[in-house]
Amino acid sequence: MFKVPVSVPSLALILALSGAMLPVTSARAACPDDAAIDAYLSDFAERKPSKGFGNDITLADAECAKRKLGQKLPKFLGTPIGYKAAFANTVLQKRFGVDGPKWGYMYDRNFVDIIAVLPSDFGVRPLVEADFLVEVKDPRLADAKTPLEALGYLESVIPFIELPDLMLEGQFSGNAMIATNVAFRGGVTGMEIPVQKTQAFLDALANMTVVMTDDADNKEIGRVKGSVLMDNPINAAMWLAKELKKDGIRLKKGDLLSLGGFINPVPPKPGMKARVQYIGLPGDPQVTVEFN
Repeated sequence: MFKVPVSVPSLALILALSGAMLPVTSARAACPDDAAIDAYLSDFAERKPSKGFGNDITLADAECAKRKLGQKLPKFLGTPIGYKAAFANTVLQKRFGVDGPKWGYMYDRNFVDIIAVLPSDFGVRPLVEADFLVEVKDPRLADAKTPLEALGYLESVIPFIELPDLMLEGQFSGNAMIATNVAFRGGVTGMEIPVQKTQAFLDALANMTVVMTDDADNKEIGRVKGSVLMDNPINAAMWLAKELKKDGIRLKKGDLLSLGGFINPVPPKPGMKARVQYIGLPGDPQVTVEFN
């Protein structure tokens, strides 16, 4: 469960949402050493703005930093629970200046079930993102040749609001964000929906309408089709499973895969009641979180 964080100064969250990210440069940084990793984790634990690992960090070094963090984050975020796809939406790829989807680690300590009331300042630069989870039934997902075959290796799909924390101070590059485990801090899960290995279920995932609203203001934040995630969210699940296998990680039964943001994330505010609904899936499921 999220704990109420220490107070931090207000930060210009709009930088992360307006496309004002620094471009990735060709300057050579280096894979952060243990001291740099520990300094970032200290900021992470205290919810303090962090300098991160430098805006000129290369993708290879950012991935190296992410793996080093992945070994130490359980101390702060609990048991590994799965993996997240980031930038599966091409709009977000352009906004953050990355060349395609990336992945990060997920942990269970800040996963909240069904109904959640959380502090709006749960992080340094907190965001609310309409997302989606699948539960792995069989590691052969990584070898699936078609989305319909992939459905047979999944147990369920799960409504999900990710609660990322950008953490980094000022402007930053997409690679700098990747180095911080693509901003994972936690999220809110809805009710599991059993997977049906049918073309109709597969089509419903692509054709569903994902709607994010702030019910406190009766305001719609965004509305998109499920197809914004690689034409079908199951394609994102397949990509993530294959990418993990390529990186030497074998999925296991029960792993959760977060498939990426449907809609541009927004900063939470006190009194906000965020709701994400997946219209077109069985029962038009939804997930909500309220902030105080």
